[in-house]
Amino acid sequence: MADIEQAKATFARFDQNGDGMVTAEEFKHAMAEMGDPYVTGPVAEAVIKARDTNNDGLMSFEEFWTALQKA
Repeated sequence: MADIEQAKATFARFDQNGDGMVTAEEFKHAMAEMGDPYVTGPVAEAVIKARDTNNDGLMSFEEFWTALQKA
């Protein structure tokens, strides 16, 4: 099980505009900043879609946390 404070800090790195939601573009950009330039647009979209339980095209912290709990 992940530590929620660590998860919040990690989520904040992805949520670049601070609106509480992560877009595929934000995810791709954050992954590149963390040293993974191979996360393409389609890969980022697939990751967000896999965690997007309410189908709004975005990943909330709650969705991120839930995904971490399953890992």
